[in-house]
Amino acid sequence: MTERTYKVLFLCTGNSARSIIAEGLMRHLGGARFQVFSAGSHPAGEVNPLALQTLSRLHIPTDGFRSKSWDEFAGAGASDLDFVFTVCDKAAGEVCPVWPGQPMTAHWGVEDPAAVQGPDEIKLRAFTDTAVILKRRIELMLALPLERLDAMSLQQELHKLGKA
Repeated sequence: MTERTYKVLFLCTGNSARSIIAEGLMRHLGGARFQVFSAGSHPAGEVNPLALQTLSRLHIPTDGFRSKSWDEFAGAGASDLDFVFTVCDKAAGEVCPVWPGQPMTAHWGVEDPAAVQGPDEIKLRAFTDTAVILKRRIELMLALPLERLDAMSLQQELHKLGKA
C-alpha cells in the first residue's frame, strides 16, 4: 500500500522569510509524504538571506527557494491542496483566493523576524526563534494520525497547533 502524499502551502505577505522557513522545514521533516510550497499575497521578489542562512544552519538545503505570488496556487490549472497555513497575521487577515481541493486551513502566526532591528546576531537570533516555533508546530502536525482523523477533528488539531 502506498502512502498518500499531502500538498501543503505556507502563506505570508512577502514570501521572503517565515513562509520560506516553514516550507524548508516541512520539506525536510515531512519527507516524501509531503509536497510543500510557499507563497505571498504581495511577494517581496527575493528571499531574505537570513532565512536561507537559518535553514542552512539547520542542515536544510537552501537551493530552489524563490519569492512567489499565491496566484500560482489558485485558479484554473492549479493542483489541489490538502493544507494551507498562514504564518503571518497580515496574510491571515487578507481575503485569500479560493484554493483548489478545499484544503484544511489554519493560522500559525509568528512574529516577523525580518522586522527586527539591530546587529546581525540579534537579527539571526530572531530568525532562529521563528524557525524553532515553526519546527515545533510542524513536528506536532507530523505526529498526528492524519489518515485516521476525521475532517472536523483534524481542523481542530491544526488550529490548536497555531497556538503551540
